[in-house]
Amino acid sequence: MSARTPPVFGACGSSGWRTHFEKPLVNRCCSFFRSSVGKKLLVAITGLMLIGFVVVHMIGNLQFFAGPHVINEYGTKLKHLPFGGLWVLRIGLLGVALLHIFTTLMLVKENRAAKGQGYVKKASVQAKVATRLMALSGIILLSYIVFHLLHFTTHTISPQFAGWKNGEDHDVYRMIVAGFRNVGISIFYIVAMVLLAMHLSHGAASLFQTLGLRTKKMACCLGLCAQVFAWVICAGYVSIPVAVMAGFYDKKHMKDASEPSCCGTAAPATKEAK
Repeated sequence: MSARTPPVFGACGSSGWRTHFEKPLVNRCCSFFRSSVGKKLLVAITGLMLIGFVVVHMIGNLQFFAGPHVINEYGTKLKHLPFGGLWVLRIGLLGVALLHIFTTLMLVKENRAAKGQGYVKKASVQAKVATRLMALSGIILLSYIVFHLLHFTTHTISPQFAGWKNGEDHDVYRMIVAGFRNVGISIFYIVAMVLLAMHLSHGAASLFQTLGLRTKKMACCLGLCAQVFAWVICAGYVSIPVAVMAGFYDKKHMKDASEPSCCGTAAPATKEAK
């Protein structure tokens, strides 16, 4: 009697498993994400990840209003995440944003070629304008993210920020105030946040449709919720540069730190004994 050899895990071992299962699975996944439906799902997933980041980042930023000690301590905790966690998150999120934008641009190109099939064909004129602006606003937002990282993270634009300390912590509070006292930077930030709100208001509603969670009964409610969510996020982010430009910040902390001009040379933080 001859022994039977399993077709997959016999003499071939793991290579047989790869031949009969892994390769077809990879091919199916690649084929799916090359399709229009797959691209829409990829845009939805990356968009959901970016929305989560936007919410968490806003909550962290709003600790500015709790005072210098709180925001500086928060910055120190982020900086000392294990295994370089902060930079892993930054690079990962930048990759997700690039994938989101690239896939969106591919979909826009396909939709134009198809001349408005599916829900694009049924969309209102306002929705069509919003859709066309999605790619442009995404590119502008990506440009701002790069500028923001160069300004507040790598300190390439304002090198003096790197040496600002408040005890053992990096003086994030002083850096934020000094940065946003530059009117040009504040306006750029506010414009970027308005574009983010426009992007979110359209994208959040479209996300539910892409995932098959939007019905005719829920359409109006979801659209309204997306609008409210987007503009609440915008208000949260914009409140910080507006507060700084209006002078609503801890002036004693800034005076004690001997705040230099945003574009000038950093002065040492000293306190004179009286």
